Amino acid sequence: MPAKGENLDALGAAASKWFEQLDDRGVFITDDRLIVRRWNPWLAAQTGLRSSDMIGRPLFELFPDLVERGLAASYHDALAGEVRVLSQRFHKYLLPITRSFHGAGITEMAQSARIEPLTDDEKVVGTITLIEDVTERVISERELRTQIAASEEARRVAEEASRLKDEFLATLSHEIRTPLNAVIGWTRILQTQPSVRSRAHALEVIERNAMSQMRLVEDLLDMARIISGKLRLKVDTLSLVDVAQAAVDVVAPGATAKKVAIETAFADDVPPVSGDSERLQQVIWNLLSNALKFTDSGGRIRIEVTADGANVRLSIRDNGQGIPLEFIPYVFDRFRQADASASRRHGGLGLGLSLVRQIVELHGGRVAVESEGMGKGSTFRVSLPAMADADLRPIYPVVVEPVTLHGVAVLIVDDETDARELLVAMLENFGATVRAIGSAAEALALLRSGEWEPDVLVSDMGMADTDGFALIRSIRALDSPKIRTVPAIAVTAYANPEDRVRALVAGYQNHIPKPVDANALAAAIARLVTA
Repeated sequence: MPAKGENLDALGAAASKWFEQLDDRGVFITDDRLIVRRWNPWLAAQTGLRSSDMIGRPLFELFPDLVERGLAASYHDALAGEVRVLSQRFHKYLLPITRSFHGAGITEMAQSARIEPLTDDEKVVGTITLIEDVTERVISERELRTQIAASEEARRVAEEASRLKDEFLATLSHEIRTPLNAVIGWTRILQTQPSVRSRAHALEVIERNAMSQMRLVEDLLDMARIISGKLRLKVDTLSLVDVAQAAVDVVAPGATAKKVAIETAFADDVPPVSGDSERLQQVIWNLLSNALKFTDSGGRIRIEVTADGANVRLSIRDNGQGIPLEFIPYVFDRFRQADASASRRHGGLGLGLSLVRQIVELHGGRVAVESEGMGKGSTFRVSLPAMADADLRPIYPVVVEPVTLHGVAVLIVDDETDARELLVAMLENFGATVRAIGSAAEALALLRSGEWEPDVLVSDMGMADTDGFALIRSIRALDSPKIRTVPAIAVTAYANPEDRVRALVAGYQNHIPKPVDANALAAAIARLVTA
């Protein structure tokens, strides 16, 4: 009978050479008593344990944690003739090999191991264990899982964006059609029933709904300007108390009609802030309008302005509907509404509060919201950096005498018949002598003929064939000094700041966006003819 281990010593020269030269994985052999008999150079290099230190010693004495982790059974199964494959997924690693892999922070080599019976003439004489470094595979799998997770998150975000887009388009359609329905409906009643008793009410409804559409368009334009980084602030030194009072005065009639009380608490020692009065009034107006919208009749809204160290704080608190707790993190998101269903009680696009946050942050401030849930009201807080004492610009405009245009000749150029007729009616109401022409070519022909010399030109910009820019350039190149220098006002639906600059550079003296306010247009004409 050969002695224990003699069968293992008889592996043969070829097998021994393969064993020693295997440099991409580890291999070790035990006899049937699980005494280590072979330990290849790869393992010696990876573990720091030399072959002379390993051979002749019991495997479980060398690595007692194999027993603790329940892996001893795999070796006993191998001695019984079974093959076991151990994956790092389940056992983390077989041997305690540590390493750092490309700075990935891995301290234990991820291993895949295969434990097989070692046979001689079909008799099991020991075990052979093959160990492979699968660190790169594990990292690749991690990266793949990360990529899959990122793709899933991107898909979720895209689906959420698509859902919000669909909700927004449905809401936009509703918010456009609702006031249009009132405008068109009452207009047709006035056309077909000129003696209708409710004429004054009809005109009031038409104006209110037209203004609602104008605010909707302004909100959309403001959001587009903010997203593109084109919103410009006219910065001055202001009293936030004055700005808040101006916003309260705007909202007060609606609050009175709804029987909602607005209380003000403005401290006396509030320092000034640096900002755009119109934009800050828009912030406060939006917050007050939001509070009024969600506060029932008989409710109360309280607005406070106080000094708080280096900041000026404004808070608007109501005892109205409140905000669902789960929706509070999304209150200032664009196009997000707590109730976007068709059965919702309150209108709007979900832009007002988003504009509030964007404008406040452009001023270097912060806005936050608090609510204890539905039926418990809400509080919005705005904080703006305070300034040292400085001269404050008044918020309320200076009252001026009524404008008259008697004796002023105005040439109107607009290819839209309705717009042209509206401008004629507006200016004739102020006493102006008005001629209206439907194209730039006709206007140039009239001016070249010398038949009629206007004191002021009022022109649309987006006309077919020849637009307002080409018209003013042609006028500025005419021979007649009087016609060449005629003052000109651009009246246009292109209302961005860059559109105004472009019009002024082209040769216009003023730029008035549509829809046109009659008083503003008349005042602009009066300034030009008296300059």
